Amino acid sequence: METRHVLYFIAALLMTLVITVLILRRLIPKLRSLKMGQKILDIGPRWHKNKEGTPTMGGLAFIIAMTITFATVGIYALANSNHLWAIQFLITYLMALLFAVIGIWDDSLKLRKRENEGFKAWQKFILQVAIAAAYLAAMTRFCKLTTVLHIPFFNIYVDLGWGYYVVAGLIIVGIVNSVNLTDGIDGLASSVTTVVGAFFAIAAFAIGANNPLIASLPVAIISAMMMGGCIGFLVYNFYPARIFMGDTGSLFLGGLVAGLAFLVGSPLLVLLVGVVYVCEALSDIIQVGVYKLTHKRVFKMAPIHHHFEQCGWSEIKICAVFSIVTLIAAVTAFFGLPR
Repeated sequence: METRHVLYFIAALLMTLVITVLILRRLIPKLRSLKMGQKILDIGPRWHKNKEGTPTMGGLAFIIAMTITFATVGIYALANSNHLWAIQFLITYLMALLFAVIGIWDDSLKLRKRENEGFKAWQKFILQVAIAAAYLAAMTRFCKLTTVLHIPFFNIYVDLGWGYYVVAGLIIVGIVNSVNLTDGIDGLASSVTTVVGAFFAIAAFAIGANNPLIASLPVAIISAMMMGGCIGFLVYNFYPARIFMGDTGSLFLGGLVAGLAFLVGSPLLVLLVGVVYVCEALSDIIQVGVYKLTHKRVFKMAPIHHHFEQCGWSEIKICAVFSIVTLIAAVTAFFGLPR
């Protein structure tokens, strides 16, 4: 990758980080004054009750910061680059913003009703499927997205025909909701997603420049913005958190992570690099399914980060261990990238 691309990456990361921190310094007291505090479910860990009232919807900070970076560094970087890259960048970022709109709406309903339930699950699912379908349609129409699926590690390609869109849609919606579930304790979603962003950045720099299947510059810039936003958010979200990102932030990050998987040409790979996301979702599905069938619980509490809390792990320890697991998965996933 060219030296100027590295400079774009650094500029996007630092710009997003600094703007996120500056916005949060103003946003936290503003949200407190508006009494936009998180409602904690009674079925959650009892020690989480002392977090009730912590401002939520903090994801707005890094969304605004990333959008400013997108409109400056991103557009400048792609102005004289591959035209296809610019379109892929725009479509992917718009998808993430649409998921953020769902999150903003959902968080607003929760705050208005003063309870931790906004949209019904089926309502959120329908909206998410619609956004995923629109993304895939736009990528097919403007970016020549094919129905060929890359199988990681074996480096083989299978044409699924129309079945590809079903698989792709499930991956997008699944990852978006999995990131949402991961945002359950202070700093967890931000720290894990920082590592995921680093993986995609390395993919762009290490092999993207020589691989036409990888949209290297869009991947590098989106990864930089995601890392900068998450690191900046961690300044105020690390334990003890002074603000939560809410569905506003987690659905947005989920959209970016899912989009990056398509931009590197291997959507299945996100299931490995995002192994923590996947485990969070599976633990929830298993817990609910088994309980309905047997009235017994597999985990002390789901999603799985709450299980480890019940086992006596601190929130800081969970964030550290889950981030290390993500790092190991990312190193492994690197060898499964398209070559």
